[in-house]
Amino acid sequence: MQFGQLRRRDVIALFGGATAWPLAVRAQQARRPVAHPRVAFLGAESLATNHHFLDAFREGMQGRGYIDGQNMTVVDRWAEGRSERFPELISEIIDLKADVILAVSLPAALAAKNGTSTLPIVFIAGDPMKSGLVPSLARPGGNLTGLSLSLGDELSSKWLELLKEAVPNAQRVGVLWNPVNPASTQYLTVLRTAAQRLGVTLQPIAVSEPGQLDGAFAALVAERSEALVVVVDPLTFRYRERVVALTIKSRLPTMYGFREFADAGGLMAYGAHIPDLCRRAAVYVDKILKGANPADLPVEQPTKFEFVINSKTANALGLTLPETLLVFADEVIE
Repeated sequence: MQFGQLRRRDVIALFGGATAWPLAVRAQQARRPVAHPRVAFLGAESLATNHHFLDAFREGMQGRGYIDGQNMTVVDRWAEGRSERFPELISEIIDLKADVILAVSLPAALAAKNGTSTLPIVFIAGDPMKSGLVPSLARPGGNLTGLSLSLGDELSSKWLELLKEAVPNAQRVGVLWNPVNPASTQYLTVLRTAAQRLGVTLQPIAVSEPGQLDGAFAALVAERSEALVVVVDPLTFRYRERVVALTIKSRLPTMYGFREFADAGGLMAYGAHIPDLCRRAAVYVDKILKGANPADLPVEQPTKFEFVINSKTANALGLTLPETLLVFADEVIE
């Protein structure tokens, strides 16, 4: 594998700023700028667990001259890990006459798309084309645009590659995934292909409710899993401290998709940094509030991902990590 792309601590180098956008875009009727905008922040988890996402978005907006409560109003709505709540939340947002929605996570974005075809939506989500959010990254069309979390199949393949480097003798690798989340299903499909290439056997365990977590880890132990990939999903992210505790109790070296898991004691994490993307999303929101059409704003993709290792957890698991992983990690938590 190539480690050069992992070296920078400034992990998300997003292309697609104004200078990178195509000059030839579809001509559409200009939208009117909004004087005192109302922006809806739609999250899949809860304010208690993901307040730093909202804080980062407010910081990004402040950097563009918007102060919440002064010349802008941010209304935040959270599904509390229950996707069935989205239609109600989106109805609330529409009734509040929001000018734009920032939907963080694929379930939130899909629900917003299903809930309105006129209100502009900026998303932060997994593969936008495979999930059906947009037909094209360069010309998303409709009322949606935003930022992708992954580059095609690269992200989930890398999870397994890095985990295999950390635990080279592992032959049975568990996968914790949520069948309710379309992105989770996509990640699992790619992991199956990567597993064949790497010569490992996947042991997928489906979890769609927090009450299933204990049973899932009991099943992983019963199946003698030697390592684990926790697929990116709002459910596991919301209950990340519990998930991390169960992986350590089960003595499973585990790869996660977000650094917050490593901060909570998880062994390794590789993926985009969501707070950075929330700050970057402010650029899109600002452009839309100033009259741009979402259809004309190309979807941005990350070109760099953050690789974080928790060496304290490695020691607790009795795991000696290869020097190559430690040297090329963006951060090693002692």
